[in-house]
Amino acid sequence: MPGHKHTVTIAAPPERVWSVVVDVDRWPERVPTVRAVERLDDGPLAVGSRTRLQQPRLPTAEWTVTELTPGRSFTWESSSPGVTVTASHVVEPHPEGAQLTLAVDVSGPLSRVGWLMTRSLTEQYVGTEASCMKRAAEAPTG
Repeated sequence: MPGHKHTVTIAAPPERVWSVVVDVDRWPERVPTVRAVERLDDGPLAVGSRTRLQQPRLPTAEWTVTELTPGRSFTWESSSPGVTVTASHVVEPHPEGAQLTLAVDVSGPLSRVGWLMTRSLTEQYVGTEASCMKRAAEAPTG
């Protein structure tokens, strides 16, 4: 299964990192790889929650949360004909604060072709998203 994983160490407590990662409504103001977020249901993210994301140079996609461990991780999936994209967001304690791992995996009968067309952009976006979440989590609060 094609995919990409990116890990960053963040000088902030895991709880702070988690609060940035799970606050998908604020991604457009924090992350240039997300133009718009539309939550399709109310309340905090939970298994079954759906969100529509608009990203530059990619079709608008609807993501459904498939796994969630509060304070630690969530995974969501988006499907289009022949391709399912699974994105995971994992926050773990680290001696310097926290470690954030973002991963994208592509599956389905057209996954190899889709990955060939989007690999470079996906790797760039995942790295940018990790860096921006690091910056937001390390920023002074107040």
